[in-house]
Amino acid sequence: MAASRIVIIGGGTAGIITARLLARTHVGPITLIEPSDRHFYQPLWTLVGGGAVRPQASVRAEAQMIPRGVRWLRERVTDIDPERQRVITSSPAAIDYDALVIAPGIQLNWEAIPGLREAVDRGDASTNYSFELAPRTWELIRNFKGGVALFHMPGSPIKCPGAPQKILYLAADHFRRRGVLPGVHLVYGSGTASIYGAPQYAAPLNAVLARYGVDARFNHELVEVHAQRKEAVFQVKGSASNERITVAYDMLHAVPLQSAPDFIRRGPLAATEGPLAGWVKVDKFTLQHADYPNVFAAGDVAGTPNAKTGAAASRHALVAAANLLAFLRGQEPVARYNGYIACPVVTAYGRMLLCELDYSGQPTPSVPFGNPFRERYDMWLLKKYGLPWLYWHVLLRGRKLPFVH
Repeated sequence: MAASRIVIIGGGTAGIITARLLARTHVGPITLIEPSDRHFYQPLWTLVGGGAVRPQASVRAEAQMIPRGVRWLRERVTDIDPERQRVITSSPAAIDYDALVIAPGIQLNWEAIPGLREAVDRGDASTNYSFELAPRTWELIRNFKGGVALFHMPGSPIKCPGAPQKILYLAADHFRRRGVLPGVHLVYGSGTASIYGAPQYAAPLNAVLARYGVDARFNHELVEVHAQRKEAVFQVKGSASNERITVAYDMLHAVPLQSAPDFIRRGPLAATEGPLAGWVKVDKFTLQHADYPNVFAAGDVAGTPNAKTGAAASRHALVAAANLLAFLRGQEPVARYNGYIACPVVTAYGRMLLCELDYSGQPTPSVPFGNPFRERYDMWLLKKYGLPWLYWHVLLRGRKLPFVH
C-alpha cells in the first residue's frame, strides 16, 4: 500500500499541466499514473492524415513531460474507491490519496460499430483518431482516383468534434488540386443536426461544403459497416420507421465511438443519468466532483456540457489545480471554467477557420486581429506551426497564453 497527498490519473494534456502547476506549490507528494511512454499532441493528426505534417512531429517521450518532483507510476488504473480515497492499478497496487485529479482522456470503442475494425484491417478505411492510422488516411487520399469517398461523424460525444470535417475538406482540396474532384462523390454522413452548432460558424462552413460539392447527410448515425462489400449502414434519426440507408464507398474515414474509460463509466464517480451519463460528475464551473469534494476532473473525461477539445483540457487544468489547492487549504473553490473551447477547422491547405465558444454558445474570439468568421491563411499557419510550438513549450509548462489556448 502506497500513499500520496495528490494523485493524478492521466499523463495527457490536462494531467501534465495540472501536475506541473501543483508541483510548483510544493503542496506535498504527487503521484501521476500514466501507462503510456509516449505523449501525443493529437490535434496534429488531422494534418498527418492530410499529408501536411510528419507523424513524428506529434509525439514526444512521456518521461520528458513529467514535472520534476512528481512520481510517475507507469500503470493502468482499474478502479477508484472514493469512500476509502484509494486508486487501484493493474499491478495490482493501491495508492491512497488526500485529493484526486481524474484526467485519463477518452476511450475509443471500436467494437461499438460492428464491422468498422474489419474495414480498417482490410485497408479500405482509416481514422485520424489514432497515431498509427493517421498516415493510412493520407495513403488512402493520395492514392484515390475516383468514386465515393465517405467521411463519418458520430452524433455522440467525441474528442475534437471538428476533426471529421477537417479531413473531409483536406481530402476535397487535395482531389481538386490533382484534378480528380469531378470524379469523386464526397459524402459526409453525420449524426449531428448541422455542420456546426453556432450559426456564425455554420454559415462559412456550409459555404465550404458547397464549394467542394459535398453530399452532406445530417442526422445520419453510422451503425454498421459491411467491410467485405464496402458498405456503410446509417440510421436516420427522427424517422418514424427507424429508416436505415446503405452507402457504398470506395474509401472511408470513420470515427470510432468514444466514451470515458471503463473504470470511470462503470464506477461510482460517473454521472448515472442525463446527457452526461458515463462522464465524471463534476460542477461545470469548478470541476469539483458533485459528491466527493476532494475529487476533481480535467480534460475529455470531465462531464461538462460542451465539446471535448484540447483548448478545454488546458483551461480545465488551470481551474482544477487552483480549486484543488483551495480544497487542501480548507477554502471554497473560486476558480471557474467558463466553457471555453477552440476548434481550429482546417478548410483547405492554407486556410482555417478558428471556432471559439463558451457556455453561452456564443462566439468568443480571442485572436485580437482579423475577421474570426472567415477562412484565413494566418490561422492555417497558427494551426500548423504556432499551436504545436506553443503546446510543447508553453502550455505543457503550465503557462496561460495571451490568446488562443
